[in-house]
Amino acid sequence: MLPRTRPRGNRVTLAPLLQSSPVIVVHALAALSAFVLGAVQLLAPKGTLPHRLLGWVWVVLMAVVAAGALGIHTIRLVGPFSPIHLLSLFTLAILPLAVLHARRHRVRQHGRMMVLLFTGALVIAGGFTLLPGRIMHAVVFGG
Repeated sequence: MLPRTRPRGNRVTLAPLLQSSPVIVVHALAALSAFVLGAVQLLAPKGTLPHRLLGWVWVVLMAVVAAGALGIHTIRLVGPFSPIHLLSLFTLAILPLAVLHARRHRVRQHGRMMVLLFTGALVIAGGFTLLPGRIMHAVVFGG
């Protein structure tokens, strides 16, 4: 009987991420944490104390994600910059505005901005990290 083995290229491994620069590691871990917490926040009851407390954690995580992305220059389209740097600046501008809406009880505007940030900065941008040749592609699909 032959031993059961998995193909080498189809296993999740953190090695490509952990071998990256510290900026990329912090950025990726903050993004993954923000994704999970953001999904919880979107599904959980709104206006509660846990929602507010976890919301602040999410805002800090998103600020770390966006600020960290400004220090990553693996894709260089215009000098050291790429479109992701514009998304990072947009995120850093929208985060305080979304918080301000919540503090002023503009629930609809707050919710729309948070969903926009979650979808654009985590889901769509995160999807691009899974393209072949990217670190997260190697993490998820194997090197």
